Amino acid sequence: MSEKGVNLDPTILREYDIRGIAGGNLNAKGVAAIGRALGTRVARDGGRTAALGFDGRLTSPELEEAMADGLAASGLKVFRIGMGPTPMLYYAAHVLDTDLGVMITGSHNPPEYNGIKMVRRGESVYGNAIRELGRIVAAGDFINAAESGGEMQARPIIEEYVARLVEDFHAGEKHLTVAWDAGNGSAGEALEKLTAQLPGRHVLLNERIDGTFPAHHPDPTVEKNLEQLKRTVAAEKCDLGIAFDGDGDRIGVVDGHGRVLWGDQILVILAAEILERKPGSTIIADVKASQVFFDEIKRLGGHALMWKTGHSLIKSKMREIGAPLAGEMSAHIFFADGYYGYDDALYCAVRLLTIIGRSGKSLADMRDAMPQMVNTPELRFDCREEIKFRVIDEVAARVAAMDDVEVTDIDGVRVLNKDGWWLLRASNTQAVLVARCESKTEEGLGRLKETLSAQLKQSGVTAPDFGS
Repeated sequence: MSEKGVNLDPTILREYDIRGIAGGNLNAKGVAAIGRALGTRVARDGGRTAALGFDGRLTSPELEEAMADGLAASGLKVFRIGMGPTPMLYYAAHVLDTDLGVMITGSHNPPEYNGIKMVRRGESVYGNAIRELGRIVAAGDFINAAESGGEMQARPIIEEYVARLVEDFHAGEKHLTVAWDAGNGSAGEALEKLTAQLPGRHVLLNERIDGTFPAHHPDPTVEKNLEQLKRTVAAEKCDLGIAFDGDGDRIGVVDGHGRVLWGDQILVILAAEILERKPGSTIIADVKASQVFFDEIKRLGGHALMWKTGHSLIKSKMREIGAPLAGEMSAHIFFADGYYGYDDALYCAVRLLTIIGRSGKSLADMRDAMPQMVNTPELRFDCREEIKFRVIDEVAARVAAMDDVEVTDIDGVRVLNKDGWWLLRASNTQAVLVARCESKTEEGLGRLKETLSAQLKQSGVTAPDFGS
């Protein structure tokens, strides 16, 4: 049925989700229309049900209401699971066997943002599928559901979700002292319920859900956001500290000395336990991961697969090849081994605590056992949208002609040589290029930076500030 369409700001239709300024370019009217478009797509494919959740942002209840209205208007039965982390929504979509899962969440973005994450039968909705929703909304090409019986049902699921997390905690007799920082994000309530059922001593920070994020920004991959956690680990003599992002699908970890373990290092520790039971398994990491990850997985008897950055892309590749574990430098970590294949930071924490609890080593020992590298952080710098992919193509063509280098081009260009490696890729969501360099020595790192800077200069782009 064609109705009067709604013109969405095209910038909210991102590669992996829908995201914008709540009350601005992402408002209740637009979200209701997106809900109708989602429901229309699902209903036309024979689907009938949806699970719907929301995070702790101040604008999320209004947008959740709008989404529920839009989905029900398309004839779907909508299970409204309430407020909680994004992985709780994924869990609900799985156990309730729904055709669609929708989460209203701004993830780790600033408080004024909000957004929508979507899954259909375990598959992320991203890329062209998101752009198609924009087309349906603009055309008003909605299903006529006036007599189709759409309805809503409150279906709180947090108790069941936490019980499922606890099922996979098997740490034995070793009781740990753990500091947890929920960052005032939507994982707070689930975290309180989880830690109440775990042995050991648990020190909770910022567990009260507050969409203004008064303590600090809820992004644990930015080290300054872990300062409160580090201080608490030291003051309380904790074995480790664990942090979550705003919607609980990404994890941050510090050891007992307050040192950060990044996504690829966490992945190595998790993979080692799996590879003991399932030797030869493929473990996936994105192109930004350290060479240490790829070398360590091989040493542990596994196959390391480098793949494109983006949680939707990693998740899809994982399902395609049947990998038991995958992850990104952004600390989205996906378990199919014993779990459902999506990114769940609380579940990841349970598995990590189990490994540490059953080991004779501390997390700090495990970190120290890995080769130590020197590297830049992920560097994001402006590059015009219309030229960013051309720059990557030009650089890739030049480095392909070089001697004594190994080039990987699955997502941008990653160049490995005797000094280490450097990466240059175009962001799928912003007008920026992304770079990273890693070496065993400071001298080698310096040479890698110089090479990358020279390549950018040849394409007319100013190199980023690499810092000290």
